[in-house]
Amino acid sequence: MSELVLIYEDASLVVIDKPAGLLVHRSWIAREATQFALQKLRDQLGQRVYPVHRLDRPTSGLLVFGKDAETARLLSEQFAERQVIKRYHAIVRGYLGDGVLDYPLKEELDKIADKHAQQDKEAQAAVTEYRCVQQFELAVAVTDQHPTSRYSLMELWPKTGRKHQLRRHMAHLRHPIIGDTRHGDSRQNRYFREQHGLTRLLLAATGLQFNHPHSGAVLDLQLEIPATFLQPFVTPD
Repeated sequence: MSELVLIYEDASLVVIDKPAGLLVHRSWIAREATQFALQKLRDQLGQRVYPVHRLDRPTSGLLVFGKDAETARLLSEQFAERQVIKRYHAIVRGYLGDGVLDYPLKEELDKIADKHAQQDKEAQAAVTEYRCVQQFELAVAVTDQHPTSRYSLMELWPKTGRKHQLRRHMAHLRHPIIGDTRHGDSRQNRYFREQHGLTRLLLAATGLQFNHPHSGAVLDLQLEIPATFLQPFVTPD
């Protein structure tokens, strides 16, 4: 894998564009993995770095690290206290408009990694704001119900930080994110994989806004929508 793309760097923190499929750090859940963003960034910069938050393995996008433990702690507090504005882009099945979903989620536990965790926790508050950016219709029948197939490019703003919140919320709305093998539509995933070569989850963290932990300056970091998200909907010349 090539070097990580650095989106922002100063003396105390660094922000990367994490590729889809790359774990943030070692995990018992994916013992077969051999590369991790934490180790790759450490080797690339030639210094120790400290993770501030996480992105799911299949999600790409903005990921923040502190260059020292104190910076990481201060940044982590901003995330924990919901002071960070987070924006994602996703391709979902069907036509979905704008709205806010306030739907509590029970914690998803892994059989191995969470075997000692409390198994009967009550559902926790989970809120997602969503806005449709663009809609697409393909002249293919991915399912038997409709002669064409419709999709929406969405902007998503999670107001809380529950595990797999965006994937689960979109699935709850019956508009699952394309490429979601756990909460999504297997027929849609197969179509995008076989016809367009897309094997990744079409979800990317494209915006982060937070205060610099030392100067207090507002950092407003943005990424373009990954080109692969729109490739299936572009008509060849």
